[in-house]
Amino acid sequence: MKRFKFLIVFTVFLLLQSCNSQIKKINGVSFVAAREAINHHHVNPVINVNANYAAVMPFGFIRDLSHPEVVFNTKGQWFGETHAGVKQYIRELRKKKVKTMLKPQIWVWHGEFTGYIEMNNEANWRILESSYSKFILEYAKLAHEVNAEIFCIGTELEKFIDKRPDYWFKLIGEIKQVYKGKLTYAANWDEFKRTPFWDLLDFIGVDAYFPVSDSKTPTVEACLTGWKQHKKVINTISEKYKKPILFTEFGYRSVDYSGKEPWKSDRDMAQVNLEAQTNTTKALFETFWKEDWFAGGFIWKWFHKHDKSGGENNAQFTPQNKPVEDLIKAHYGLYK
Repeated sequence: MKRFKFLIVFTVFLLLQSCNSQIKKINGVSFVAAREAINHHHVNPVINVNANYAAVMPFGFIRDLSHPEVVFNTKGQWFGETHAGVKQYIRELRKKKVKTMLKPQIWVWHGEFTGYIEMNNEANWRILESSYSKFILEYAKLAHEVNAEIFCIGTELEKFIDKRPDYWFKLIGEIKQVYKGKLTYAANWDEFKRTPFWDLLDFIGVDAYFPVSDSKTPTVEACLTGWKQHKKVINTISEKYKKPILFTEFGYRSVDYSGKEPWKSDRDMAQVNLEAQTNTTKALFETFWKEDWFAGGFIWKWFHKHDKSGGENNAQFTPQNKPVEDLIKAHYGLYK
């Protein structure tokens, strides 16, 4: 009888493993742009963590929240932030069979939140629209040229979208003229419910910095509870538009209270808490990766010099050389 029970348990275990191995997800890293070109030494750690996707992120810059001109692809930018750098990064990643999401982003000087970009008159709105179109269409054409699997049309631009929706519907049509792959937009965690154009895209993109626990060192169980209400809303939006959810960014800092306001990047938050980062990440994986309406996501963030990144005294987002890296490797390995 005991042998029979053992065989049943073992059979169920094998079936679960078999099922998991057939459920492929986008297991991504947000690959941070660097000053220089990359090579296989920089890509191998991505492979080692069982990632099958990388987000490559060129940047455009805006002087302040009401300034209409996007400056991009300049000599003063780091190589990885430019047109030439993006092409080189994607080609190097592809050599190792890592797929890519090309994700152009805006940086506002002094690190002000891009969701607050808003012009103060019609003339400046039109200048911003023209400038942003040049920026995003240049990279849409590059995405087509390098066969990027996914193209992200913007990141956390809520006021720009709210005030100028007609522009965005037109822009999506223009992007589709030059790029034929999958499209998404990276909406902030408290924005995605109001984004008006999900039915025109392939993935509902969410930067998943949802608050899940107020504890200094949140437990996995507390975070699972904290996710319940958020998950209902996310699933409802997925069902409404009949589109899969993609976490265009997700992750937690290795600090105290990591689940309370996960979007915070304040430098004065310096108390390292590796357990908090591991527990919050584990709860996110357990909440979403098993769902058929969930496409996967991109951990924030991954630096090209793996051996010099992160570490157990690092309080920032990167999982590199921290206990959470082993968790990501194991979990991604089940769904690659």
